[in-house]
Amino acid sequence: MSIAFIDLKKQFNVLEKDIRSAVDRVFEHAQFIMGPEVIQLEQELAKFAGVKHAIGCSSGTDALLLPLLAYEVGPGDAIFTTPFTFIATAEVISLLGATPVFVDIDAKTYNIDPELLKEAVERVSGEGRLRPRGIIPVDLFGLPADYDPIMTVAQDHDLFVLEDAAQGFGGAYFGRPAGSLSHAASTSFFPAKPLGCYGDGGAIFTNDDSLTEKMRSLLVHGQGINKYDNVRVGINGRLDTIQAAILLVKLAAFPDELKERQRVADRYTEGLRNHLETPIIPEGHTSSWAQYSVQSDHREALQNSLKESGIPTAIYYPKPLHLQDAFVNLGHQTGDFPISEAASRRIFSLPMHPYLTNEQIDSITNLILKNLRNKE
Repeated sequence: MSIAFIDLKKQFNVLEKDIRSAVDRVFEHAQFIMGPEVIQLEQELAKFAGVKHAIGCSSGTDALLLPLLAYEVGPGDAIFTTPFTFIATAEVISLLGATPVFVDIDAKTYNIDPELLKEAVERVSGEGRLRPRGIIPVDLFGLPADYDPIMTVAQDHDLFVLEDAAQGFGGAYFGRPAGSLSHAASTSFFPAKPLGCYGDGGAIFTNDDSLTEKMRSLLVHGQGINKYDNVRVGINGRLDTIQAAILLVKLAAFPDELKERQRVADRYTEGLRNHLETPIIPEGHTSSWAQYSVQSDHREALQNSLKESGIPTAIYYPKPLHLQDAFVNLGHQTGDFPISEAASRRIFSLPMHPYLTNEQIDSITNLILKNLRNKE
């Protein structure tokens, strides 16, 4: 058999007519930068996330960078985040000269542990070397972090919270959509994301009018009343009109695709939960299932067996950020964040997309169970 890890071709086949029509309209009006589709997409995204403002931008990384720029984060500032995520989460902190302060994850959800976060903020505050400024929780694998206690820590210490919903957009936390759970939020439209475009793209969400005004300026080189009036130093972070047109089509299909992702996850869990460590979704949380990640002491053998049968897998993440060479200046070593390190040794992800059939899911599950039985 041959099963796609993320089947973008199948999705395109389903949506092809509408996508081609949407892109053709862009070619007809030729407003390739900041065209009407960008404005329409921002309105639809804000409505979906339940916030006042959505700002389309050029990537998920810029969606993290722009709010930090608006908050004027810089040298001497401490931004608290998880080491168990893609490098962009912490990279943007370092790019501005601020310091990422890593906080270990909860072993069940893979998201930042609120109790450890509180301890870390109090420790840094007491040391006095860095100035605590903000928190970037990550909605890993599609599951929103535990925002109520996180926001309490932020309020107690006068910190902003930037939700990294690059994987979480489409999820929910006690009925509130991802993207609406903190002072600002970012997401990515990288093709492999639950809502992805055909290139790079991202968006920022907030209810803060003043922050929105700053970010819209920063998005276009610090623009003031026109593009030749620059009131601050910014970046070129605009979302292409063609990508916005594609995203409008995909956003319309997104609710149904989220239901199908849940179907896939439920079927995996039903077949595997007594044999592997399957994902745990806490009460009140809804996942967008960006990935379906499991843990096993037999990871390598299971991955090899699946690969031989034409089934791809992936490891998110093989090395936590505190052990990456890019952050060697922080002085961390093995053992500093044991839960993240333990997960990195055992975790791997199975194919996950809305177009997996029940038969394909069962084939994957049966291969895993067969391999595990051989090890008994």
